[in-house]
Amino acid sequence: MPIKIPATLPAHDVLRSEGVMVMSDEDAARQDIRPLQIALLNLMPMKIETETHFARLIGATPLQIDLTLIRMSEHQSRHTAPEHMEAFYHPFEDVQNRRFDGLITTGAPIELLDFNEVSYWDELERIFDWTQTNVHSTMAVCWSAQAMLNHFHGIAKHPLDAKAFGAFRHNVHDATSPYLRGFSDNLVVPVSRWTEVHQADVDANSGLKTLISSPDAGPCLIEDEAHRALYMFNHLEYDSDTLKGEYDRDVAAGKTINVPMNYYPDDNPENSPENRWRSHAHLLYGNWINQIYQTTPFGWTS
Repeated sequence: MPIKIPATLPAHDVLRSEGVMVMSDEDAARQDIRPLQIALLNLMPMKIETETHFARLIGATPLQIDLTLIRMSEHQSRHTAPEHMEAFYHPFEDVQNRRFDGLITTGAPIELLDFNEVSYWDELERIFDWTQTNVHSTMAVCWSAQAMLNHFHGIAKHPLDAKAFGAFRHNVHDATSPYLRGFSDNLVVPVSRWTEVHQADVDANSGLKTLISSPDAGPCLIEDEAHRALYMFNHLEYDSDTLKGEYDRDVAAGKTINVPMNYYPDDNPENSPENRWRSHAHLLYGNWINQIYQTTPFGWTS
């Protein structure tokens, strides 16, 4: 089954060109199926790119998906046209009485700030608490994963001496996890962050299980069963050239930035990067959607 998104959303034509099935409201209404209600809380400045990344992955499953885009109620995006935000995004205050089968929360380029210095931190904490009553399963990504882990477990994030930047080899620690069904024993995952959580802090909490980690980049995917959450600190959703775009942007701005490790063939930025994580990205998000479908109580969104 396809993902249901507005025909005027930029991701619509991109996904159609890639062979991802997308569906109109009219076509969806003809099917006697309850679509999974999945929300995306998009904290990234380049919202259209991020919408496409996640819509591509959750739209490739056999289930019908109804995607709702959410923004912080008070925070105004400076990098996405107001017309786009008005047309496609709901402020959290407008959807807080709804229930969702799943919620994805994205990263944000504010990771060096203390959590309580973030302008929308109070509302984000309310959203985290709201997930415990109104969301069946949450996938928190990058900075929001660190934020949610801190909110529920008090685990701190720590600044790195240099940006963790590249395509790092990771190890799978629980091949029996339903979220890792079909995974290889190890995989390549794009990493792009200035902070980390320490594995020792995670291990000290009996309610957390590390599913994927890297000897070079630390914890990657953590399951928090009690809060029905997955914390993904890295970026399987990235396109082939997303790290390249970040690198080129920083070089053009004159910033000090290392060439992303293990990303370009021969570590040469003149070479085109190869995507070595796409299949595992689809596996992870497909497994997450399937697990939601298998475990969401009947009538959850009613």
